[in-house]
Amino acid sequence: MRVYQIRQRLLRTAMLALGLLFFSTLHAQKVAVKTNLLYDATATINAGIEFGLAPKWTLDISGNYNGWNMSHDRKWKHWLVQPEARYWFCDRFAGHFLGFHALGGQYNVGNLNNGIKFLGTDFSQLSDHRYQGWFVGGGIAYGYDWVLSKHWNLEAEIGFGYAYTKYDKFNCAGCGKKTDTGKSHHYVGPTKAAINLVYVF
Repeated sequence: MRVYQIRQRLLRTAMLALGLLFFSTLHAQKVAVKTNLLYDATATINAGIEFGLAPKWTLDISGNYNGWNMSHDRKWKHWLVQPEARYWFCDRFAGHFLGFHALGGQYNVGNLNNGIKFLGTDFSQLSDHRYQGWFVGGGIAYGYDWVLSKHWNLEAEIGFGYAYTKYDKFNCAGCGKKTDTGKSHHYVGPTKAAINLVYVF
């Protein structure tokens, strides 16, 4: 499947999500905006918005972007959109919840020295090569939301799932010599990690 077809599908998904957001605002009793402190620590621009849909359900949509050049020719460029339906065990925006999320985006990463191998994915390849491609997937998550005050919450969440990616591989982070084209990989592992600072309207 070509890149522009993937982009069109992601755009249609985003438009559908925006439509759902508009519909949900007609019925929502609460709306929250948030930032993921873990992404903030990596200089990744990010924001999320969450709407109440029903007494125990909310819709959370988050996105992030990192387009900066790092020191020592390292690359961690990417963008990601991650919509998630959440079921709250007690009240919305407080306590335990389960999340069911989708994810999609693009990346350009490399020269990230590490020795991590996990469930069939060898991240140590990022030490000596650059990978550029797109991904889609989904997963399930567990989280907890602490109420700090009338409007402020702190939220922690971890998710696990699957992602399919298609990529080109390059010899090094700074060079353009391509060694593989149109390769694919099936990833199984963590798909979400967040410590969110939340403002509830």
